[in-house]
Amino acid sequence: MNLLLHACCGPCACYPSQELTKQAVDFTLLYYNPNIHPYREFKRRLSALRELAEKQGYRLIIDKSYPLEDCVKGMLEEPTVRCAFCYRMRMRYTAKYAADHGFTAFSTTLLYSPYQKHELIVQAAEAAAKEFGVPFFYQDWRPHYQDGVDISLALGLYRQPYCGCVFSERDRYMEWKKTKTAAAESPAGDVCGIAAEGKEIQQDKSFVRITKKIIQLQKQETILYK
Repeated sequence: MNLLLHACCGPCACYPSQELTKQAVDFTLLYYNPNIHPYREFKRRLSALRELAEKQGYRLIIDKSYPLEDCVKGMLEEPTVRCAFCYRMRMRYTAKYAADHGFTAFSTTLLYSPYQKHELIVQAAEAAAKEFGVPFFYQDWRPHYQDGVDISLALGLYRQPYCGCVFSERDRYMEWKKTKTAAAESPAGDVCGIAAEGKEIQQDKSFVRITKKIIQLQKQETILYK
């Protein structure tokens, strides 16, 4: 199997990539996440994924497209929950790229986080697989969430303090104002980022150089969503 693995960030890619390596699966990471706001955060997450790829010797394809207006519009117009747009847009891009470039299957590190809407991700991925004619490779990595956290901490990767979109960035501060016990009630560690006691983890990592295993794509003028 030649797997294209969509990666939302470095920390979430740690365990899935390690497990796939153990399973002798030939995979390539793909960074395509124009839903992450603001742009500074987008770059920090990309830098962390680059760092992971460099340290572990993984292949990485990067698309730095950032159609902010289209993403916000898509989330606002989503008839169900805004996360559905983010999942659908990224899964359609990944499936199409896989189909166009000879990959035999695709998957996503979004399946690793217990804080994501797991069934909605699977639904979006299966729909994209059917649309573009490439199989969706499903594995539930959530039971090994702490293992991934441990790997990312050992590698010194930046761990983000919120989901990614501008709305989740807003909501985390609003929730913090609503109750001062939020930190005590939240699990130690993070949602891919929220540190214990409500403090953000501050880790600035130097820019990681691009090697021959990392492919930089041209930015796309549009994003794939309906």
